[in-house]
Amino acid sequence: MAVEINEDNIKQGLLGLVLALVEIIVETLKHQAVRRMEGGSLTDEEVERLGRTLKELDQAVEAIKDDYGIKECVRSVREGLDSSLNGILTQVPAIMESETIRKEPAVSG
Repeated sequence: MAVEINEDNIKQGLLGLVLALVEIIVETLKHQAVRRMEGGSLTDEEVERLGRTLKELDQAVEAIKDDYGIKECVRSVREGLDSSLNGILTQVPAIMESETIRKEPAVSG
């Protein structure tokens, strides 16, 4: 099965990738905001402003996906990135173990 590539596909794919990365960054910002709120390092005003800004970011991303008809593209990119990351993360314990084994001093008798 041949993959058809044209200028529109490339533009949609690139925009889908960019928006998927923006979504990941926004999620990271949300997690950081929750940690800061739970840690008590934000004033009530800062919490309100941060919440409003994150909501506006979500709305802007959704509007762009709607405007360009790329919701499915972004979802697909996110799934691909998540799958790749999960594959990497499942290998981390084995990598860490092999690094530990290499760093252990040789036992001489």
